[in-house]
Amino acid sequence: MEKAMFGAGCFWGVEAAFRKVKGVVSAAVGYMGGTLENPTYKDVCTDKTGHAEVVQVEFDPKVISYEELLKVFWDIHDPTQLNRQGPDFGTQYRSVIFYHNEEQNKLAIASKEQLQQSGKYEGEIVTEITPATVFYRAEEYHQRYHEKHGIDSCGIR
Repeated sequence: MEKAMFGAGCFWGVEAAFRKVKGVVSAAVGYMGGTLENPTYKDVCTDKTGHAEVVQVEFDPKVISYEELLKVFWDIHDPTQLNRQGPDFGTQYRSVIFYHNEEQNKLAIASKEQLQQSGKYEGEIVTEITPATVFYRAEEYHQRYHEKHGIDSCGIR
């Protein structure tokens, strides 16, 4: 199994979207990219810790490629919105790909450039591509939030 890390706004909808993808073995919501150790949801919501709400995707590369996961990532949010998605705003909702190795980095950069050149978006794609750091798993009540509450989506595309 391999891991991929994506931030695309509120992590509840991002997690739900990736859980539906064949080849994704698990998805967990959490926080990455900030300065505070062991942040809580309350901490991250202050927009002062530097963390992004992210989803850690564990996938079987024999069933789905990292490139295919990138396509899912690009399709579920608007990567031209800086530090926001829909009604949610703040750096914790930024569009970000945290890569685990140089191959993921190269593929992420190439997919971002290809999407920018495609003309799909008028504005600039602001998605950050940065090395993965420590993943802090979010509180249990955030895991599988949509399933627990019978919600189909939270407005992601």
